[in-house]
Amino acid sequence: MEENAVGVHNVMEDVVRDTLLSYKNNMNLACDCEQCLSDISALALNELPPRYIANSKYSPYVRASHEADHQGITTIIAVIAKSAALVSESPRCETFVNK
Repeated sequence: MEENAVGVHNVMEDVVRDTLLSYKNNMNLACDCEQCLSDISALALNELPPRYIANSKYSPYVRASHEADHQGITTIIAVIAKSAALVSESPRCETFVNK
C-alpha cells in the first residue's frame, strides 16, 4: 500500500475541528467537553460540503485552500458558531444531563 494512503478521509473534519478549537473561547459555549465539541463538529459538518482525499499528501493543499479563502473560512466559522449556539442551548453531555 502506498505510504501516503489514508483510505478516504474528509479533510473538512480536520478544518472544522481545528477552527472550533481556535475559536471556542470566543463562542460563549455552555460546555466545552469532548461530547459537546463533537456535537458541534457533527452539526457543522452536516452543513458544510465534504472535501475527501484518498492520499494524505493532499491534505495540506485542501486545508490551505479553505483557510486562505476569506469567504470560505468565514462561512466555516459562521456554521461552527451556529452549531455551537444550538449545542449550548441544549447540551447532551453528562455535565448537563445529570443536573
